[in-house]
Amino acid sequence: MSFRDPLLVQNVVGALGTALPRGGRGYKIMHVCGSHEHTISRWGLRSLLPQGLEVIAGPGCPVCVCPAHEVGEAIELVRRGVTVATFGDMLNLPTRFGSLAQAKAEGGDVRLIYSPMDAARLAQRNPDREVVLFAVGFETTAAPVAAVLGAGELPDNFSLLVSHRLTPPAMELLLGIGDIHIDGFIAPGHVSTITGSDAWRRFPEAYAMPVVVAGFEPEDILLAMLLLVRQLNRGEAKLENEYARVVPDAGNRPALAAIEEVFEVTPAWWRGIGRIPRSGLRPRRELAHRDARERFGIRFEADLSDLPPGCSCHLVMLGKAYPPACPLYGKKCTPSSPYGPCMVSQEGTCFIWFTYESDELSATAAGGAK
Repeated sequence: MSFRDPLLVQNVVGALGTALPRGGRGYKIMHVCGSHEHTISRWGLRSLLPQGLEVIAGPGCPVCVCPAHEVGEAIELVRRGVTVATFGDMLNLPTRFGSLAQAKAEGGDVRLIYSPMDAARLAQRNPDREVVLFAVGFETTAAPVAAVLGAGELPDNFSLLVSHRLTPPAMELLLGIGDIHIDGFIAPGHVSTITGSDAWRRFPEAYAMPVVVAGFEPEDILLAMLLLVRQLNRGEAKLENEYARVVPDAGNRPALAAIEEVFEVTPAWWRGIGRIPRSGLRPRRELAHRDARERFGIRFEADLSDLPPGCSCHLVMLGKAYPPACPLYGKKCTPSSPYGPCMVSQEGTCFIWFTYESDELSATAAGGAK
């Protein structure tokens, strides 16, 4: 089966047009996944939607929500002579402390890795250096990091600076913000491969909020929207798994067990959003010797104003504005010279819009999310 069949796409779009009620305020659907936004923008799906149906992006980029003070901790470790290994998108993330790329340019040892195991191997090859994995990401990344941390024979010079975030608590926070109206959620597919679709059951049951787990092809996204519209038309709120070909209800049990074994849940700061209860992870107390914050006695205070002046990333991540509504977008802030965090990562909404969205659509959206 092709998930990019033009005829099938036309059929789903036609079904959306038929299903959408005429008149009224319409429906607003939010996704919380950078890869979903990538699909929506790359394939121009917003231009296919019938009038009255809107899809907005939430905080689906782990690099974007990584708070400035945690990047500052990583930079401080580099300046103390520690080797910091992290993923490529983190290098250019701007903060008031500078960036890891700047720390590297100043002579610090910052290494680009492609998997958590790369960092462990780096420590094995350099027993005379302290090596810290700056571990950033949602549940999808937390699982392989947990697998490395739970491995039996790690070198003594290896530790982690953990900046993992959990997605469901952020979605719950969004439902409590009075000036954000959301009719339904498209749940993130990659995260759901770890958590399972059951992780989202709380939303229809506790909040009467329809949720559909979706994959990453154009038809996946459009079908998820159709399922949500049909639920809303019937006054229903339930969990549906459009991505059942990959996502089981109970999730990846070995991955979940690994996360639970080495991490404990903690409150966490999300850049531009604030402190969200039970939305972060940290190494369990018995693994304190692997926790870089404990090992090096480093802990920076959070700062609510951790976005650069004039940056609208917080509004973009909360679904309150489209990227072109920011006066810096495409001017002072571009992928080659990011000023705000949403323009750094390939999962950032501003980066994606700059890369794919047409000038016509950008101009239409410049007034902010409807």
